[in-house]
Amino acid sequence: QSGHYGRGTEGSGATVFKPWDERKDKTKFVESEADEELLFNFSFTGSVKLKGIIVIGGGGETDPAHLKVFKNSVPLTFDDVVRHGEQEFDLQHDKDGLMEYQTRVAKFNNCESLTLYFDRNFGADETRICYIGLRGDFSEAQKRGVVICTYESSAQLKDHQQAAKDYSSHGIS
Repeated sequence: QSGHYGRGTEGSGATVFKPWDERKDKTKFVESEADEELLFNFSFTGSVKLKGIIVIGGGGETDPAHLKVFKNSVPLTFDDVVRHGEQEFDLQHDKDGLMEYQTRVAKFNNCESLTLYFDRNFGADETRICYIGLRGDFSEAQKRGVVICTYESSAQLKDHQQAAKDYSSHGIS
């Protein structure tokens, strides 16, 4: 599940999360609205160990220049992202998606949700992103059920009484 804040309808940010072989397709993109800021909030269906991020911009000055990454936060708004992210990156122009920004894996272990905040670009009025790629390990969500059990700290004889069996009439052959 994903959402973004910028131009277009909420949820349209998912168009930039495409397969690797479609990363150079510039017809699907997300563009900021009134300034250079873009904010993506999304959650995973399991637990992710995030190892790297790849970003392809729209080209030239519209390419994002800086990224803040937040882990397992409630969906953030522009007011929330003034603080430091778990990790920040100074981005470079990368039209082919060959530059991967390595995350500190220890910080991005057990990710259930992620927020990506692009706060500036290389000088344009708007920021354009055509591709975001995430590299890491995925594991299914562990469903933890409630266990109801009864235990005794010491046995109560009345709870464990059994009818005595009569073995005297059984013969041995």
